Amino acid sequence: MKFYIGIILFSLLSLQLYSQDLPSTSLNINQDSANQLQCTKDGSTCQIITSDSDPYIKTYPLKVNLPDNHKVLSFEYFCPSGISDFQVFFGPPESESKSASLKNIDMAEGWTTYSVDLSDKMLDWGKPGDYLRLDLGRKPNTNIQMRNLRLRSFTDREKQIALQREAKKQRDAIFHKNLQTYLDTEFNCKIDKISANFETITISGTLDKLDNIYLCEIPPYLDVTDTDSIIKFKPIKKLNFSESFPRYQQRKDIKYDSLLSKWALAMDTPSGLKLISHAHYPDEIEPKYNIMPQALKGRKGIGGFDISRGHTNDLDDLDIASITVNIPFARFMTKTKSPGNIEHNYNGIMYYFNQGYFQQLDHTLLEAAKRNIIVAAILLIDKNQPSPDALLQHPDMDPSGIFSMPNMTTPESVNCYAAALDFLASRYSRPDKKYGRIHHWIMHNEVDAGWTWTNMGVKTDLVFMDTYIKSMRMCYAIARSYNPQSEVFISLTHYWAWTSHPHYYPSKDLMEILLKFSRVEGDFQWAVAHHPYPESLLEPKTWLDTKAKFNIDTPLITFKNLKVLDQWIKSTEMLYEGTQKRSLWLSENGTNSKSYSEKDLTEQAAGFAYTWKSMKDLDGIDGFQWHNWIDNRHEGGLRIGLRKFPDQTDDPAGRKPVWFLFQAADTDREDDVFAPYLKTIGIKKWSDIDKFQK
Repeated sequence: MKFYIGIILFSLLSLQLYSQDLPSTSLNINQDSANQLQCTKDGSTCQIITSDSDPYIKTYPLKVNLPDNHKVLSFEYFCPSGISDFQVFFGPPESESKSASLKNIDMAEGWTTYSVDLSDKMLDWGKPGDYLRLDLGRKPNTNIQMRNLRLRSFTDREKQIALQREAKKQRDAIFHKNLQTYLDTEFNCKIDKISANFETITISGTLDKLDNIYLCEIPPYLDVTDTDSIIKFKPIKKLNFSESFPRYQQRKDIKYDSLLSKWALAMDTPSGLKLISHAHYPDEIEPKYNIMPQALKGRKGIGGFDISRGHTNDLDDLDIASITVNIPFARFMTKTKSPGNIEHNYNGIMYYFNQGYFQQLDHTLLEAAKRNIIVAAILLIDKNQPSPDALLQHPDMDPSGIFSMPNMTTPESVNCYAAALDFLASRYSRPDKKYGRIHHWIMHNEVDAGWTWTNMGVKTDLVFMDTYIKSMRMCYAIARSYNPQSEVFISLTHYWAWTSHPHYYPSKDLMEILLKFSRVEGDFQWAVAHHPYPESLLEPKTWLDTKAKFNIDTPLITFKNLKVLDQWIKSTEMLYEGTQKRSLWLSENGTNSKSYSEKDLTEQAAGFAYTWKSMKDLDGIDGFQWHNWIDNRHEGGLRIGLRKFPDQTDDPAGRKPVWFLFQAADTDREDDVFAPYLKTIGIKKWSDIDKFQK
């Protein structure tokens, strides 16, 4: 997810309110001080475009003494390329001896917070008349937007993170090593199959010997490698065994659904339990409803669809086959009973859901249902919200993130998260489609860019994925309890074997970890929600992308080299249970129009034409959801929609040329409508695209 309209506005509002509570000193940009850059202001937002190798700009001088505790430089920013060599000068006077080279401004394709501690660098700076000079790297044509520039005090969360950082780092290093050992170990014993019906779980497996062997349960809030904490469930007395037991177990004050657990075999030794098998998740889950498979009627889709934005007829006019909808948990879930809330009893505990929110979501999903449109819900955990988000937000989340990884660390948090999933799956899996239908579930957003979109603090890739896979598995188990056709999708950016951000993970690495877990703990029908976009979101001429190579180690997968993604999803190692291609949606895509000039609108349309024609023979790609569907002024200057800004004076939400190409795509009018854009791409016929794909 680069930009989630409605939800992103809600999150930014929350971020601003949270930030404004802090004691701070605002810093205002002095546009007249710009050197080798252009600075324009739009309200409180400064847009800066560098023009040479020494771009900088200054703040207006302080009018009063800076409070002693205002030592954190902070601002919100949007910058698709990022900035290295970020330097601050403490003037006057301006000199290298009174400057600080700071951490990079990492690339951000959504509004992100930059914060850095200047305590050891400010010295005696902070008197009336003092100012900052911000040196923004060494490259021309860098585009950054900034707002809410200030010096502030430390948040309680920042203080807590600083105190715990080293201990968490050591703890996670041990956990990473233990996970790696667990995944790489070849065990002689195994659990072969787990089946669950409404009341009972049946587990069968194979031992190589009988010697104090126990079946052990590992709920999501426990670590499979910590044998001191896993639950010694019952002894196993046969080499080839099959054991059945009640699905629901009483755990303290919670009636726990063991469907959510994974199970392993362990030997009870004088020094404690020792794993003798990998853990295994349920393979077969009896569903409440006999829902038949529903195939996509085409590739064309819309991302982040919501009927409150209007233009619902686009579903018909564009022949839409699929949509994604965004579901932020803090907006709909509460632990407090109040008039109008919907009650939902999950395993004996009552939770409450906002009726107003769901009435609007119902209307959106009903519009899709009456057109037989496939729907995937994108599940998002908001941050800095009141309970139950105190249970749902991951305890290690860094404030830099926009959304959080779910908290899977306690029975209470797991039950809360499971209750939300159960409410959604039960409401939107009904055979009568009373409220509409959610067919599939996109698990959080762009997890390779988890630092921004699914944050759980600084983690190794393996530790991060251990929690993420638990979240995928929990949703899968609950969704399949109602709809046997449901799939869960991993969400990825266009980074592949490389990333420019120090806290991001290459998507290829995460996929290898997911495949490894699936091999050792039992496969499940997960799918891929990929966000290719052009290399730069600002540049629609994707055929010029330089980091999109045509091999599996390509730095990026963009619209230029989609054939790499197509070949990968169809490879033998990627097949579900070795036989079935996994679903692949390009669930967040679009080309940008830099403005509404004829040239820029033509290039946007040409970028889509190139992409669509490139996909012609790529049968591994099942869906293409355009996002954002309508231009939005909170997307850092992007105009990535099929329609213009709704408040555009001369043509509100007007259909751009790319809208008509999207309409014609996959129809008998496609070649005629696409033909004028051959010239823009620089080719004479569509087969000439091949010259860009070598």
